[in-house]
Amino acid sequence: MINYLQKKYALSKDGAKDIFKAIIWTVVLELVIIIPVILSFYFIREQLGLLGLAAVDGSKGIGFYIVLSVASFILMYIIALFHYNSVFTKIYSESARRRISLAETLRKLPLSFFGKKDVADLSSTIMEDVSEFEKLFSHSVPQLYAAGITISIMIVGLFFYNWKISIAVFWVIPVSFLVFNLSRRYQKNVRMRIYNIKRDVSDKIQEGLDSVHEIKSFNMEDSYSKKLDSKLDEYENELIGSELFIGALVNLSYIFLQLGLPTVIITGIYLLSNGSIDIFTYVVFLVLTARIYNPIMSVLNNFAALIHLNVRIDRMKEMDNMPKQEGSLDFSPDGFDIEFKRVYFSYEEGVQTLSDVSFTAKQGEVTALVGPSGGGKSTVAKLSARFWDINQGVITLGGEDISRIDPETLLNNFSIVFQDVTLFNSSVMDNIRLGKKDASDDEVIKAARLARCEGFINKLPEGYNTRIGENGEKLSGGERQRISIARAILKDAPIILLDEATASLDAENETKIQGALGELIKEKTVLIIAHRMRTVLGADKLVVLKDGSIAEMGSPEELQKLGGLFSSMLRAQYQAG
Repeated sequence: MINYLQKKYALSKDGAKDIFKAIIWTVVLELVIIIPVILSFYFIREQLGLLGLAAVDGSKGIGFYIVLSVASFILMYIIALFHYNSVFTKIYSESARRRISLAETLRKLPLSFFGKKDVADLSSTIMEDVSEFEKLFSHSVPQLYAAGITISIMIVGLFFYNWKISIAVFWVIPVSFLVFNLSRRYQKNVRMRIYNIKRDVSDKIQEGLDSVHEIKSFNMEDSYSKKLDSKLDEYENELIGSELFIGALVNLSYIFLQLGLPTVIITGIYLLSNGSIDIFTYVVFLVLTARIYNPIMSVLNNFAALIHLNVRIDRMKEMDNMPKQEGSLDFSPDGFDIEFKRVYFSYEEGVQTLSDVSFTAKQGEVTALVGPSGGGKSTVAKLSARFWDINQGVITLGGEDISRIDPETLLNNFSIVFQDVTLFNSSVMDNIRLGKKDASDDEVIKAARLARCEGFINKLPEGYNTRIGENGEKLSGGERQRISIARAILKDAPIILLDEATASLDAENETKIQGALGELIKEKTVLIIAHRMRTVLGADKLVVLKDGSIAEMGSPEELQKLGGLFSSMLRAQYQAG
């Protein structure tokens, strides 16, 4: 049972055990609640016996029933406490484990996964889906299984008591479930459609927030609002349609259940008239009939909730089953040369991004990746740090195949500066310290000085303690870029990747930072991506990429003399200047 729960609902082993316990405690509570009813029946039967309307073995007296009633209420209270803890408190622990598990899964996924998914989509899975998971597991799933078990026990007990009138009670149950079951496939499809439309709405809202400057700049407010309204209308119409249809089927099931009580009344009168049952048995079944149908209605409601839950669980399972990047945590390379050996790579099947790329970026040298846009420069740099896994060939670092090394272990050896800088709404000091979390303030200040950040930092209201806003909104593009470079300097890793690192800087600051980087890169492996040819003229080796293949390779002087692609690009930039 525990294995079944774990597999079906994507639970941890502890979570499956907790759900199993919650089901048991819910069953016990449902059965214990019946005790006062049973006591009442026996008390009524005794009173009827005193009136000569029923056969009674002996009178227990009202004091006996009062004592048993008090004892049963104490028992119900104790069981209710255990039930609450198992059903509600424990599921919160499982939802915490679920979120941590999803976060750990995300941590081990290749970055290609994040290229296909947007932030709203992923955050919705971790927060919204798990919140729904938490709510349904605390209010529906244990109750669903417990209701099924409780009803089964009641059916067996009442059939032993009197099978004739029990048939009148329970014939409506399979009919109701049959009607409801006819809608299960439709419900699942509709829930999935609603789920996807809701995601589209969230994505559209996220897009509007991310692109608000562009939307306003190009007077696209009306166009954006119409598209968002269209998505919201689609979502609303789908919700209304599904609720009407599903509600109609569920209510039809309820109608069949309501036929049970009239059936029991008619059948009971018939059996009472021919002496098959006594008045007490008739009253017992009348009262229990109303009690039995409540958990069945709960089951029908919870089935609908469970179908809704399955959509979200399938989503979590999909993420859990994504191929993860793993490898050895023990990495002791012989130096830090990066070598590409006949590497092939594509982002999507049938579209080749890199073809037969082979070169070596040596330690102590600057290797620049240049070429026309879309040639594969950024892809090569990111593959060297195992942001993606290649389709064919080998990439080695210090002679070791990087596909066999844990990505986080590998990245400990890289300092990376991207063209698109990401900063956090924290202080300047904290943003630079991301490069080395245990760095002292003096180390951070030294890195900032080397990255030519001190000038603008000292002008900020609180200096290094100034909060810079969401993604550094209080800083200019060049200042944000220099913060990113300061991080890389602070990390002081043996390999440096610079992807258009000085693209947002003016010529004066670019020259200053080039000098700072010159001190930083001594005895290190450096890969530079740049479109400004003047940036790479000081490199030791140029790898010229075009259409995913190496067009030329050599020193800047050699390639200028060759008169090929690099020479023509250099000449074109000088002419443009």
